[in-house]
Amino acid sequence: MKQVSWIATLLMVVGAINWGLVGVFDWNLVSAIFGSWPTVEMIVYLLVGLSGIWGISLLVPKKSSMGGGM
Repeated sequence: MKQVSWIATLLMVVGAINWGLVGVFDWNLVSAIFGSWPTVEMIVYLLVGLSGIWGISLLVPKKSSMGGGM
């Protein structure tokens, strides 16, 4: 599970940088790299989107398995 979180985080960073480049320079890095392969470009966007969904789980506090009770 640690590798999935690491890859998801990396893809979220790539997505954030790409959106920053689009916003500031109107230049799409993913399209510049994979534009000649539209299917690969679509897969990259899909993976970045799924990583964002995975990232939501990183924001939710984990329940303690030790019990402890309140």
